[in-house]
Amino acid sequence: MTKQLRAALAAVLILSTASMQAQTGTSERTATKRAVRKKAESPLERTLRELREQMQAQQAQIDELKRLLADRDAKLSTTSQDAQAATASANAAAARAQEALTAIQSNHEEMATLSSSVSDLKVANTGLAQTISDTKRDVTSAIESPTTIHYKGVTITPVAFFALESVWRSRAMASDVNTPFNSTPYMGSGMAHVSELNFSGRQSRLGALFEGNTGPFKLSGYVEADFLSAGATSNDNQSNSYTLRQRQIWGQAATQSGFAVTGGQMWSLVTETKTSTDNRTENLPMTIDAQYHVGFSWARQPAMRFQQRFGKFTAAASLEQAEYIYSASNAPSNFFIGAAGTGGGLYNLTANYSNNVAPDVVVKGTYDAKYGHFEAGGVGRWFRDRYYPAGTTSAGATNDTKTGGGFFANIRVPATKYLDVGVHMMTGTGVGRYGTSTLPDVTVHPDGTLATIKSQQGLISLEGHPLKKLDVFGYAGGEYAQRTTFANASGVLVGYAPVTGNNTGCNTEAVPSGSGNGLAGGAPYNPGPAANCLGATRAILQGTAGFTYRVYSNPRFGRLQYQMQYSYLTREAWTGVGGAPKATNNMVFTGMRYYIP
Repeated sequence: MTKQLRAALAAVLILSTASMQAQTGTSERTATKRAVRKKAESPLERTLRELREQMQAQQAQIDELKRLLADRDAKLSTTSQDAQAATASANAAAARAQEALTAIQSNHEEMATLSSSVSDLKVANTGLAQTISDTKRDVTSAIESPTTIHYKGVTITPVAFFALESVWRSRAMASDVNTPFNSTPYMGSGMAHVSELNFSGRQSRLGALFEGNTGPFKLSGYVEADFLSAGATSNDNQSNSYTLRQRQIWGQAATQSGFAVTGGQMWSLVTETKTSTDNRTENLPMTIDAQYHVGFSWARQPAMRFQQRFGKFTAAASLEQAEYIYSASNAPSNFFIGAAGTGGGLYNLTANYSNNVAPDVVVKGTYDAKYGHFEAGGVGRWFRDRYYPAGTTSAGATNDTKTGGGFFANIRVPATKYLDVGVHMMTGTGVGRYGTSTLPDVTVHPDGTLATIKSQQGLISLEGHPLKKLDVFGYAGGEYAQRTTFANASGVLVGYAPVTGNNTGCNTEAVPSGSGNGLAGGAPYNPGPAANCLGATRAILQGTAGFTYRVYSNPRFGRLQYQMQYSYLTREAWTGVGGAPKATNNMVFTGMRYYIP
């Protein structure tokens, strides 16, 4: 709008205002004036009228514009309110969306947890199914293939193997698969000139372990027997009916603190063990020979053993059955150390038994380390005889007791993964019976009192495991008995292996002897013994090599194994009149055994 038009409009507005104030407001008067104007209207009036009409039109437009503006403002207000409401709704929707998202996330986490739980449950169900299957299998296996027999609260584990074994010796000894090493014949014996081949199933073994666990302590009992004994009717002629022999039979009570007490017939505490001083872990040579090996110290006899573990260390003590092995030349007759067995006393009528004054006492300590097993111990022994100083009468008769004993040690270490090395030694006086050759314990003084004999025993062991099924072994051992003599009033040497002993016939073969009455030892079972041959043993040496091959081994069905052993044996005598005789023997053993699982 221009400035002129604005001025005109202002003037019209002023004039219109003044004209409107001059009117009286009646309709007739207005109509009269309109009629007068219509009749006569000047140009100025027309201009003013037109301007007024334009103003009215513009006013109407202004009013319309105001209305439109007001309407727009109203709409804008409504739109703002709607926008605010929409914003609020959007915020609410966003909040709800966030809540929904949170809920979805929570649901997702719950679903994930649930899914994980389901997966775990599936795994657990799978594991449970496997456990049930394994349990079923184990139960079935336990029923069909039990490892033990259950009787009330006691479990019984059978122990057995069944053997066929053989021995060939280049010099006959009339012996089964156990070798009496100290009886190897000198060349003066007819037996030294013939070999022998014997088959045997007598080392087959039967036994069982009985165990009951009371909680505070464990009770155990063990029995083991073979057939390496002979009764009055035993022979090899047709039915080899050898008697069942008691090897071990003992009972034990052990506490959880490592203390155990064992009583019965068992391996002597002198015997090397694999673990602690535990029964049934004896570390025996792997030989077929049931007498084991020269240099190995052992005994199986009634005893009472006490042991206590202190971690890897074990201390043990044992009271054991005593027995004397006696040997003497030119001995007086005014004493005795025992008697032959009494039938009513259930002792063997053909065996001698010493009158023991006290049990043998054995103490031992062991240490089990990662790098080996170590043992050291001692033996205390007491020897008693009754002697008669007057000789021909009992005047002054009295008992005399001598003390003996010795020290022993064992070391067993794994030199490599495939080889174990062992060293054993024992030395002392009066301990010969603990050697596998059973050299003498005691001899006698000229007055009839006893004298102990110093002896030594030693063994080196090599045991290899080159294959899972194969073991190889080698042993070298020796035993020694010291010459122990005393001169009597006449100057004659009395005791063990006097230098005046007659050895002149030890290497000259003797002819058969005997009455030929068909009894044991009669013709033609009467090879001539070496005549004029004291041959008191100084040392016995043995070297052995062999192997064990496990043909088949299964925890359900047991083990089948084959063994072979070669040994070379030497027996050396003390020098006497005629020199120092020597006896040798080559021995080959074979064995096939089936061990029950």
